[in-house]
Amino acid sequence: MSNDLSVRNMVKKFDDFTAVDNVTFDVPKGSFFSILGPSGCGKTTLLRMIAGFEEPTSGAIEIRGKDMLGVPPNHRPVNLVFQHLALFPMMNVEENIAFGLKRRGVKGPEIRKQTDTMLERVGLPGFGGKQINQLSGGQKQRVAIARCLVLEPSVLLLDEPLGALDLKLREQMKIELKKLQTKIGTTFIYITHDQSEALVMSDHVAVMNNGQFEQIGTPQELYGKPKTPFVAQFVGDNNQWSGNVTQSNPGEIIIATDDGYSFRTKGDAPCADGCRVNLYLRPEAIRIEPRQTEGLNVFDVQVKSILFDGANSRLLTTTKEEHELIVTLPQTRKFDHIKPGDTISVGWHPESGICFEAEA
Repeated sequence: MSNDLSVRNMVKKFDDFTAVDNVTFDVPKGSFFSILGPSGCGKTTLLRMIAGFEEPTSGAIEIRGKDMLGVPPNHRPVNLVFQHLALFPMMNVEENIAFGLKRRGVKGPEIRKQTDTMLERVGLPGFGGKQINQLSGGQKQRVAIARCLVLEPSVLLLDEPLGALDLKLREQMKIELKKLQTKIGTTFIYITHDQSEALVMSDHVAVMNNGQFEQIGTPQELYGKPKTPFVAQFVGDNNQWSGNVTQSNPGEIIIATDDGYSFRTKGDAPCADGCRVNLYLRPEAIRIEPRQTEGLNVFDVQVKSILFDGANSRLLTTTKEEHELIVTLPQTRKFDHIKPGDTISVGWHPESGICFEAEA
């Protein structure tokens, strides 16, 4: 499969500060690729270099095999959708979408044809005559995307485009955007600090931290097999223990945690006896009131509160040493009897633990 975008050894420095630090990646044609990271990690600077609004200090950018260094933004086959959509309020929907076509010199009948086609593709047929202030947040979002797509970019860049929407609309638009991208087949490069957005919509996600990519993978890989402590903590929820390795066997290690537990867990990386480690465990990996015969790490916790959130409900618990743990509450009436103040047995399988050597 050919790549729509290739970035090689990209560096951007602002005086003594390195915003983007030797980033390399490829985005296959027709894919949804997200760059996920906290505020200030360099992801928007990287996007602006791809768009042509910032010049890299060093490195190379190719779009469909063509070198983009020195090519101004208006001559690059990319379009950028911002969080604040920058629609023209004095123009109606059709005029907003047609704006770029008019600047290209496309004639009236062809403009109307392309605009109507694009409104159909983004699910807004017949909306051409509406004013921008008559649209909902989600409809404005689609008009902004239509205005970019009508110019047939090789790559559509989206910089936190759902950030200004309310929570329920954001949840709807995540699904809408993924469906839209799949339908039209344009390559999307999506910037976000919201892990849910990245995981739900993307074919591949790059997790960015301090100007570098920590890991690139499918959402399933990032969630199930994080390669660094930062990815383990940033992608999804995790419970964490610190401790020392007391025994190291092929494929399994035994850890003595700082709060007095002895846990068996899989050993992905070689950790010698006495090695200082951090152990991460997903809330959904912890089973409530498990059978003792399943080979689990079993211990008691006290329920502090029930965090009710429908299908995503969880228990806030503490160990005997007041170590806080989040435990997923399965969607079954089996555990309806649990209430704050109860002491319950929990357990987790050694295969569920993710372990990293602690940084000095």
